[in-house]
Amino acid sequence: MKKLELLAPAKDLATARAAIDSGADAVYMGGPTLGARRGATNSLEDIREAARYAHLFGARLYMTMNTIVYEHELEEAQRIAQKAIDLGVDALIVQDLAYTRMGLRNAELHASTQMYNASPERVAFLGKVGFSRIVLERGLTAAEMREICNATEAEIEVFVHGAICVSGSGRCYMSRSLSFRSGNRGECSQPCRQTYDLIDGNGKTIRKGQHLLSVRDLDLSAHIGELVDMGAVSFKIEGRLKDEAYVRNITAHYSQLLNRVIASREGYSRASRGRVALDFTPSPSKTFTRSGGDYIFSGKRPSLASFDTPKAMGEPIGKVAKMGKGWFTLDKKATLSAGDGICWIEGGVLRGTNINKVDEGRIFPNRMEGISLGAHLFRNYDKHFYDTILNSRTRRTLPITLTLSGSTNRLRLTATDECGTTAEAELHQAFDIASKPEVAFGSMRSSLGKSGGSVFDIVDVVFDFEGEVPFVPAGVANGLRREVLERLEEQLREQLPPRNIATEDTEVRYPQSHIGGDHNVVNSLARKFYEEHGVERIDEGYDTLPDLEGVDVMRTPYCLRREIGHCLRKGSRLPEPLTLVHGTEHYLLRFDCKNCMMYVTKRKN
Repeated sequence: MKKLELLAPAKDLATARAAIDSGADAVYMGGPTLGARRGATNSLEDIREAARYAHLFGARLYMTMNTIVYEHELEEAQRIAQKAIDLGVDALIVQDLAYTRMGLRNAELHASTQMYNASPERVAFLGKVGFSRIVLERGLTAAEMREICNATEAEIEVFVHGAICVSGSGRCYMSRSLSFRSGNRGECSQPCRQTYDLIDGNGKTIRKGQHLLSVRDLDLSAHIGELVDMGAVSFKIEGRLKDEAYVRNITAHYSQLLNRVIASREGYSRASRGRVALDFTPSPSKTFTRSGGDYIFSGKRPSLASFDTPKAMGEPIGKVAKMGKGWFTLDKKATLSAGDGICWIEGGVLRGTNINKVDEGRIFPNRMEGISLGAHLFRNYDKHFYDTILNSRTRRTLPITLTLSGSTNRLRLTATDECGTTAEAELHQAFDIASKPEVAFGSMRSSLGKSGGSVFDIVDVVFDFEGEVPFVPAGVANGLRREVLERLEEQLREQLPPRNIATEDTEVRYPQSHIGGDHNVVNSLARKFYEEHGVERIDEGYDTLPDLEGVDVMRTPYCLRREIGHCLRKGSRLPEPLTLVHGTEHYLLRFDCKNCMMYVTKRKN
């Protein structure tokens, strides 16, 4: 059976547990340092506890160390990485190739999307030099993904939901061009979400004060089967800075989708064990989303960006139909309640307020300012849905069978899960003979069949006695049950899923003999790696340069010309060069129509 994995994000231990309970087969989270989300760091002790909880269900825990590593940080990076592996982390997600030269023991390495894994040649290379899994760039079409999957035997992981980096991952230096805050160091200032003026070659302002680089979120809900068929094995949800409600909701949604895909195909199974019982209906539109679509998965086209706002607007609820003193109605039925958040666009600016009361179709907001007839409203906070998720009793359980055997002088209780893992508890004690065996069986089955709030679901109780049936008091049966369940739980926690540790082919050559500063080589170990694989010239990494003027700080398949209806392939005569302006910052736009790519270059003011 080919195992498929749903991979969920977690900013902390509580969210990691929530992700597992909601159906994740694996969780990724940041460690103490060197992760691409500075706001989502965790102690190694919390990492260990998250791994132990994941292992209970045969799920895996990956730790992100996906930033570049400076020379003075190499020793500390090696220490943290090795400690995490020794504590039970199943794999490290890394950007810097220095990790291949640290001598890490028993380490499974995943090539982060921050390596800009966008070509068959690069992915094939990484699959031969020690990476068991490659995380693909998000800005790829289905055809490009399929070609990459066919080019390597390494596992392929793809993002299926969440925020999109408009630039190629790991190839964005826009934040670094403004200050020393670098996305490759986990400190991105997100300039792509800022407003810009678009100026044409004649100095005319084409667009003014709009979020021209802010693309909508990714949602590949409709394409999971297609991704499975092309060879992807891990389906990743973005969001290590998102709240627990988001993680529960989106994880549960994709878990159900993946189950349906597996049920429709032969030869596939989930990568972890256990059954999830939800007490809410997942709905991606009800937690953070920028009106998700499939980005360029189905092909490069317009309507990928949200020029009005980079924030989450939520689900559309209708247009304002009537207005009165302190209230309004909508043109269609919407189930709204006090505490909900609503928003709308007014004059190109996002506005919002809360709902105080709903009475017979009349909606009374906290303030009416900005609400007008015909305004399109969105609900960006559904209080009832959030309360339902956060108060939910969603549980993930492990079906087991209990077998009570022995005689009137000793008892042995054996717990067996669906994978054949067993634990035993014994008691040597003299018991009376049951005068009514059937009554005794019923009493013991009642005592032993209670899971006691554990993660186990006792689906069957079997008896196998030698001779006479003993009379076992309820207190004794309960004690045996608690003991065997504790032993089975500890045994499952200590079981490490098998690691897929790739070996390095030292003879394979890197596809290029010269690599530029965009590869961001900033330490001796990464330099050594490239040199040993045939690279003859290595430029200084862009993150080490004091000034990025004249540098392509962004490369992206998102084309602003195409987005505003001025594609060069369709004969647009909009005068070049086009320039993005934000305050005193100027960025020149260059268009590679052959490869359908846009480059953003920092200009002198």
